[in-house]
Amino acid sequence: MRIGVTGAGGFVGQALVAELAGSGRSVVATDRRLDGLPADVEPVEGDLGDPAIRAALTADGLDVLIHLATVPGGAAEADPAESRRINVDAMYDLLLEAAAASPGLRVVFASSIAVFGDPLPPLVDDHTPLAPKLIYGGHKAMMEAAVALFSQRGMIDGVSVRLPGLLARPQGPSGLKSAFLSDLFHALRAGNAFTCPVAEQGTIWAQSVSCAAANLLHAAKLDTAQLPPTRAVTLPALRVTVGDLVAEIARQCDTSPDLVRYAPDAALQATFAAQPPLVTPAADRAGFAHDGDLAALVASALSTLR
Repeated sequence: MRIGVTGAGGFVGQALVAELAGSGRSVVATDRRLDGLPADVEPVEGDLGDPAIRAALTADGLDVLIHLATVPGGAAEADPAESRRINVDAMYDLLLEAAAASPGLRVVFASSIAVFGDPLPPLVDDHTPLAPKLIYGGHKAMMEAAVALFSQRGMIDGVSVRLPGLLARPQGPSGLKSAFLSDLFHALRAGNAFTCPVAEQGTIWAQSVSCAAANLLHAAKLDTAQLPPTRAVTLPALRVTVGDLVAEIARQCDTSPDLVRYAPDAALQATFAAQPPLVTPAADRAGFAHDGDLAALVASALSTLR
């Protein structure tokens, strides 16, 4: 089996490639920059908008394409043209090219809960309509439609997986407006004071990056007859309050939750910390899973923190 991974140098991509390394599968990974890839992973370094890079990725055929490459939320909002170039145009062209090289290949597309927009309804389930407000969410919704269209036409066998908030990302610029949730982990582990831009009682949907990688790999092999016609599923996620998250991180890091003070920003609160109950029957039936409980999520996130 030959698996292609785009965005392999990113937060989720690195976790995914680490899971695939040494598995006996042939893995080809692409990103603008690839550092520290396992020895058995074939690198294709460059911009996904470059046809030559896409050709190198698909040249020898693929059984599975896991598409993670993206211009993330805040960066997409700041530069909509760049978001369109990578999140829409490059992906659309990649789907066509991959389908031509390997008709019917499995495509796993990392979509996002940003497709739902805000404010969210009192409950989010499999029937919640897509109403993106951010450029990032709008472009993800467009590409979900492309995956469904090309699957209906028999060109690919696609799955769009809507990822919740993933914890905990490395320190430094990420282009994500939700990066404060990961910064919270770094601050508490270091015993540093932290100003949280959402309320203590704000609610989030969260998953560890290890759990997300496992779900993406599950999507690569599941029977797509289990999926709705949209070929899209919202992943199961734990819904927790920010205060409970702070308390659990502090407990596991043996530090004080009092290091965190709250100064809510209305826009961030509405977008990232007002998430209602979530039910995901389609994903549950298809065998996707969340971390289990908050303690397990935090332990997993801390174990991958860097």
